[in-house]
Amino acid sequence: MRRHIVSAIVLSFLLGYLPAHAQLIDAFPARPIKIIVPFPPGGGADTLIRLLTPSLTEFWKQPLTIENRPGASGAIGAEVVAQSLADGYTLLMGSTAAVTDKNIAQFSPVALVSASPYVATINSSLNITSIKALIAFGKANPGKLRFGSSGAGSASHLSGELFASMAGIEMLHIPYKGTGQALTDLLAGHIDLMFAPAQTVMPQIETRKLLALAQTGAKRSDALPNIPTVSESGLPGYSAVGWFGLFAPASTPKATLQKLNQGVAMILTQEKIRKAMLERGSDPASGSAEDFSTFLRLDQAKWDKLIKDNRIAVQ
Repeated sequence: MRRHIVSAIVLSFLLGYLPAHAQLIDAFPARPIKIIVPFPPGGGADTLIRLLTPSLTEFWKQPLTIENRPGASGAIGAEVVAQSLADGYTLLMGSTAAVTDKNIAQFSPVALVSASPYVATINSSLNITSIKALIAFGKANPGKLRFGSSGAGSASHLSGELFASMAGIEMLHIPYKGTGQALTDLLAGHIDLMFAPAQTVMPQIETRKLLALAQTGAKRSDALPNIPTVSESGLPGYSAVGWFGLFAPASTPKATLQKLNQGVAMILTQEKIRKAMLERGSDPASGSAEDFSTFLRLDQAKWDKLIKDNRIAVQ
């Protein structure tokens, strides 16, 4: 008898809980959403999400707060999100560095925001004006080229390592806590080269404080039609992109993920958003959360091979 009573109580609880739980998902979002950027202000992830925030706020009809939690190449901010409630109200603006094969299981991919080529950008004082000249300098001066990145294991780091490996040159990697700090040192001449998100370096390129040698995609980006690719500039077959996307903690309900994805997908079709992103050198992405998962799997396989084959330290 007692067992039947307990079963009845459990069943009654579930019948009462499930509709209420479903209503919470249907009403999502019902309160402000926080987006953690695991890098300092001024970098690619930070610049991009702040561009999208007004439109996302309008679409979701809830305030969005952006919180920068830099450190450990993005791992600190990523861990904050991974340990948050899986309810869709705390998200990560992730990138190659922040989301790796070591922690991907802690997250549910929401939406790919942008997958764009980086720009091989050099300090103008070096008087190197082409990829071929850069490779020639590197071969003549092993280890003297200093390239900066937003952190060990970031796309800016791995893009540089891929370039050095394919070109057969040795470069010295200088990791920073974020792209903004690396850019400051590039402008000051403390480092020579960066493979950087276009949105962070195009203003300095346009004012000729820095020189764009090439973009890193397999083909020219619509955002950078006048900048040649590394491949067409002297290193055939080279291709690398830096991506940015939104993630939720693992086990976030699928219905919530779909609602989040729909919001991002909708604003990425807006002409004003697409134009603003392209002007900043970012190619708008698209697709479902499942498409993003597939993209991540292929991207990580490429970089894992590079790291293993070249014994690259990413910690």
